[in-house]
Amino acid sequence: MADDIAAVLAAKRTALERQLDVLTASQSDTGGISFGKRVGEGTSLAVERLSQVAAHDQLRDLLTDVVRAEAKLAAQTYGSCDRCGEPIGAPRLEAKPWATHCVTCAANR
Repeated sequence: MADDIAAVLAAKRTALERQLDVLTASQSDTGGISFGKRVGEGTSLAVERLSQVAAHDQLRDLLTDVVRAEAKLAAQTYGSCDRCGEPIGAPRLEAKPWATHCVTCAANR
């Protein structure tokens, strides 16, 4: 079972790292953004950039959770909440194998 979880977490980490690489590469390709008096390409690029930054931050946070879950698996504490220490619960771990907090603590995070 631990091998299955480790494989799922490793695959998720790899996918997230690839997505972050793509976002980082596309952000460096946008070049300078200039603003004039009219709504134009510069404004569109700025809006797109803001969306990319938000997506990058969400992916980075998710990657942090995956790496933390992998560390917990290695330390044999996988399945226990980082905050309260109680079991996270099988249904939550099935839906979100990288969960590091129980439902109650995740809601108050």
